[in-house]
Amino acid sequence: MADSLTTTLRYYGISPWEIEVLYGFLNSHFTINQEEIEADDEDFVSFLDVNIPLTFNDAFFEWFDFKRWEKVKAVFKEMKRRRGSGNAIKIVINFSGIPKIGFTIDTQDKQWFDNAIEKIDSVLELLPYHLDPEKIPAEITEVYYKFDSKTVRWRLNTATSPQKQFSFKGDVWKEIN
Repeated sequence: MADSLTTTLRYYGISPWEIEVLYGFLNSHFTINQEEIEADDEDFVSFLDVNIPLTFNDAFFEWFDFKRWEKVKAVFKEMKRRRGSGNAIKIVINFSGIPKIGFTIDTQDKQWFDNAIEKIDSVLELLPYHLDPEKIPAEITEVYYKFDSKTVRWRLNTATSPQKQFSFKGDVWKEIN
């Protein structure tokens, strides 16, 4: 299975040791492409973009193994711990599928950062509600979540269709011009 599934790690400001540990947890299930990139966000010392070529659903967590996922989350939390508070690290996790589901973790406070990492799995329970065709704009291909440290939970942030982009404000989707 690992031969047919390729995950991509794009990053800057991540130590070789951190990449090695993360690689070790992912390598048993994926072929891994690594790309060290130039820093492109002056607000963050470190950045990691993980593209997982599977749908964000219960089947992924069963296949990948919950214990292994817990270890991956522990690596993300350790990355934050090593960098301290402030805008030290931004992690983006993208899952393939229709729609593609993405998570952006860039919380300054370590406690909220760790909380965000821990609560990614809980979004699974909300997906049927969030992706309800009656509630989401038509033809959405990507949905992104951002952790809200004020309410201490993941919130819908943006969505993209082939022709339009939307932002989730309050309880409604608004088209971005």
